[in-house]
Amino acid sequence: MKTGAIVDYIVHWLRAYCDDAGLRGFVVGVSGGIDSAVTSTLCAETGRPLRPVCLPIHQQPAQLSLARRHIAWLKRRFDNITPAEADLGPAFDALRRALPAGMDEDLMTMANTRSRLRMAALYAFAGHHQCLVAGTGNKIEDFGVGFFTKYGDGGVDLAPIADLMKSEVYRIGEYLGLLDAILAATPTDGLWPDNRSDEAQMGASYAELEWAMTHADTVHEKNLDDRQKKVLAIYRRLHRVNRHKMEPIPFPRIPPALKE
Repeated sequence: MKTGAIVDYIVHWLRAYCDDAGLRGFVVGVSGGIDSAVTSTLCAETGRPLRPVCLPIHQQPAQLSLARRHIAWLKRRFDNITPAEADLGPAFDALRRALPAGMDEDLMTMANTRSRLRMAALYAFAGHHQCLVAGTGNKIEDFGVGFFTKYGDGGVDLAPIADLMKSEVYRIGEYLGLLDAILAATPTDGLWPDNRSDEAQMGASYAELEWAMTHADTVHEKNLDDRQKKVLAIYRRLHRVNRHKMEPIPFPRIPPALKE
């Protein structure tokens, strides 16, 4: 993997896309995880204005601390950074109270609602400052298992790291010199009250899912051990049930004869 060349390629692509769109720069939601740290740093490397935004919703203190530390790191390293933070906790609580009784007890519904609330806030920043919202999804999340919220963290203008496996994102992060605490942090989407990890939610680690995504169409199950078979089944199930997130919005194509 030619890490430096990949970084240069993505940075050039981002800069050209921003200029072609006639916009000023980028907005990135910073969570304290590796994906948002790499994405925000790549956007900063373009030289275009970057607004790294921290949007806590009753966040775990450790996650919020990492997000703030990364933003401070960006500020020290680049002169095109304008950070922002908006506590969405009160807005989230107000929305919960406005929903019918019982809906707020559905943890999955509320987790996705958190993500969608953040998306709305990111686009408020982006629209006001004439910027693009840069997504933070990697290849496994975006095209493998669909591990993102539709119209939440999946609602973006462009996805700089969507062609990078998780292991490649880490290599990019090391190359960029990200904070050790970011590189060592357990991956989590930060949407659950119990701070559950991504692995706990999916049932497999990113390394395992990366293996499954790479071999799903070629591997012979008779040659696999029990864990590999389980991981492959997890990957295939998630890829199937989340396919609607990865494909364009479906619509009925009306036969021309019906429009005459």
